[in-house]
Amino acid sequence: MATLPNPLPRLATDPSGRSVGLQLPPGRLVGVPGREPVLWHAEKQAAPGTWRALGIPAGRAGLLPLLVDLDGPQGGPAFWELAPDEMSYPGDHDAEEVLAEYWEDEAGAGPAETVEPFRADWPGLAPSPALAADPDVRAAQAADALSDGTSSWFTEPHLALVPARRSADIPAAIGWTGPVNYDDDVARLCAVLRSWEDRFGIRVVGLGLDTLTLSVAAPPTTLTEAEAVAAEHFAFCPDNITQTAPGNLGSYAKDLIAAPTWSFWWD
Repeated sequence: MATLPNPLPRLATDPSGRSVGLQLPPGRLVGVPGREPVLWHAEKQAAPGTWRALGIPAGRAGLLPLLVDLDGPQGGPAFWELAPDEMSYPGDHDAEEVLAEYWEDEAGAGPAETVEPFRADWPGLAPSPALAADPDVRAAQAADALSDGTSSWFTEPHLALVPARRSADIPAAIGWTGPVNYDDDVARLCAVLRSWEDRFGIRVVGLGLDTLTLSVAAPPTTLTEAEAVAAEHFAFCPDNITQTAPGNLGSYAKDLIAAPTWSFWWD
């Protein structure tokens, strides 16, 4: 697997980022012992416009933007038990095979009505709707919505920069362990994110200790399309459906129609 050069070590001696073409505010490098840092995040809380101001020039420097939540006892990425060396490569996994495996494990574990209108057999991948927005523009809009002080999902968002080839790979690139109770190799989930990036124009916009927020540039526009997407969400993160009322896929699907963001959390 080819890896990108990591510009982050240069920020240790050049915190302004000028040597990589950036003008960064005060921030913090985060990594694990014995290896290069896996992300940088700003000390100051993000505000609307922060993503646009830093995300575009960061991309030219080989870094992708991300919001990380520093609220609560988890204290942000420095305390998240990141494990990049324990993750495989997202490109080594097939998204549909991963989802089918999850589905087969979860669909038969509860009442049949949980996955209606589907049955215990994996229903297959959802079709790709037409783009409703430019994916990167939609990502900036989603980041602004998480940064405007009204979100109950992200209460202290800070802009982070990650060396990754594509947005879908960010969780694996930093060794995020949020879904560890569901799958301890987040690269398998990133393989699904790659497929969603291709089919739905998603971008990884936010990460908390065990939460993930995606922007969606091509959301489903009909209930039938939304149910097919909801089946993938159930396989990807069953807690989204089973731990929220009324606890069934059909009701969950209604909220996916034209939704500009998807959010997931693992118990």
